[in-house]
Amino acid sequence: MATENIEISGAGEQETAPTAIAEPETETLAATATATADASATAEAAPETVTETETETLSATAAAAPRVRTYPIAPGVRLNVRSGPGTNYRIVRVLPEGTTVPIYCQRPGETITGPYGTSNIWDCIANSQYVSDAYVRTGSDGYVAPRCS
Repeated sequence: MATENIEISGAGEQETAPTAIAEPETETLAATATATADASATAEAAPETVTETETETLSATAAAAPRVRTYPIAPGVRLNVRSGPGTNYRIVRVLPEGTTVPIYCQRPGETITGPYGTSNIWDCIANSQYVSDAYVRTGSDGYVAPRCS
């Protein structure tokens, strides 16, 4: 974890505070990190007064932000996205080849055999949108995200 010197107006002192700059796991996180780096560079160019309350709020917000990883679907597959964890649920949309999907949570459902084995785990990729884990390269035969509630 890196540290950053923050000058507090009127105190004439600098405090060292931890910053939450982590190595990005996805393109989305990389874009966020770039935007954060750009904002940091701008802040260094024009010093800004940060109050103690603002620092605490920013730290709490960064710590509470969930990290959602994305995973690729099997190559050469157009994957059906369903409204629930099974083939008896309606198809909501179809993902094109080469898509990566976020996994917000996972739940058990119908057992499916696909390129990555046989699994009853279904990945929630959006609100009421599920894909079989047997078609998603998570690198695990088990759960990689919290169970859906």
